Amino acid sequence: MTMQMDRPADTEVAGFELTDEQRRLRDEVRDFADTVVAPAAYEYDTKRSLPYDIIAEMGRMGLFGLPFPVEYGGQGKDYLSLCLAVEQLGRVDQSIGVTLEAGVGLGAMPIFRSGSEEQKQQWLPMLAKGEALAGFGLTEAEAGSDASGTKTTAVLRDGEWVINGTKQFITNSGSEITRLVTITAVTGEERRADGSIKKELSAIIVPSGTPGFVAEPVYDKVGWHTSDTHPLTLTDVHVPAKNLLGERGRGYANFVQTLDEGRVAFAALCTGAAQGCLEEAIRYAKSRNVFGRPIGSNQHIAFKIARMQARVHTARLAYYDAAFKLMAGRPFKMEASIAKLVGSEAAMDNARDATQIFGGYGFMNENPVARHYRDSKILEIGEGTSEVQMLVISRALGFSA
Repeated sequence: MTMQMDRPADTEVAGFELTDEQRRLRDEVRDFADTVVAPAAYEYDTKRSLPYDIIAEMGRMGLFGLPFPVEYGGQGKDYLSLCLAVEQLGRVDQSIGVTLEAGVGLGAMPIFRSGSEEQKQQWLPMLAKGEALAGFGLTEAEAGSDASGTKTTAVLRDGEWVINGTKQFITNSGSEITRLVTITAVTGEERRADGSIKKELSAIIVPSGTPGFVAEPVYDKVGWHTSDTHPLTLTDVHVPAKNLLGERGRGYANFVQTLDEGRVAFAALCTGAAQGCLEEAIRYAKSRNVFGRPIGSNQHIAFKIARMQARVHTARLAYYDAAFKLMAGRPFKMEASIAKLVGSEAAMDNARDATQIFGGYGFMNENPVARHYRDSKILEIGEGTSEVQMLVISRALGFSA
């Protein structure tokens, strides 16, 4: 569903002006989202299937390669360009937005940041063109934010890693075009002076189709129905020693860096969701008449929408700030967590308010705000819960909790 308006809520803010090239990209992706993604969103949400035709078109647009150098099949753009694309897609369909965000941030970016030249040449061109997807297998039943709970093991034997374990909630891990999943595994242990055990965690690339690597049936999720998400089982999986990604024992540390960057793009996804709810609420409040006048003429509706606009503006400010610091090579860890925290709350609150404004129509799945209502809760959980973001922020302020 699209709306005609002057887009007062989708403008830039002083200090964070976009270049002409970034504006063109934003507008191009916005038009694509309105004319291609939005009309198909309900159909694919109902089918609970990834729309490969749309993903292919996104690949032809270069969206999956935005932040990567041209020599690896990318577009050579900056990180904010990726964020702008994710925001516009998330505005109409969070599942499509997160497929791009995770495909780049969690799938391809670890290879770009930590991979050998051989690994980059092998994997990045197909990932950057959207011809393939990749996932990152970090989360387990007892591990995620707490990496010490990782149970998956990888033993180096006769020039191969032999991997055993399970992973949970892994995005882009079992689609028809998934070509690899990078997993974290315990590759060794050492005993500390106090007798406790420190696990050595490493990241290893596992190509799809490797014997023993199984993407279990897709999850039956509350939301993000179009997004591809699976549990993984790894049983005596053998991959070459050269599939180690980065240095041995640096798997989690490297992934933390990836998460920090990813949270900026994830915050853009949150902002897009909040923006989409705002736009739908404005449209409905101006067109829905009750007692002879638009419901938006009632102050409590107008004020609710004003609050929604304030949330979107704040969320966009937060992720722009983090993105500009990231691109300038300045510390941005705390700002990324602020952006993710503020953005996810904005999306959840705007989805709730938009649904209330629509009344009964807001409870119908064909309505975009209903899908945002279901989808937005995971924004406060995925890629680091709100509590983890507050932990990061509080530690940056000098607290040890």
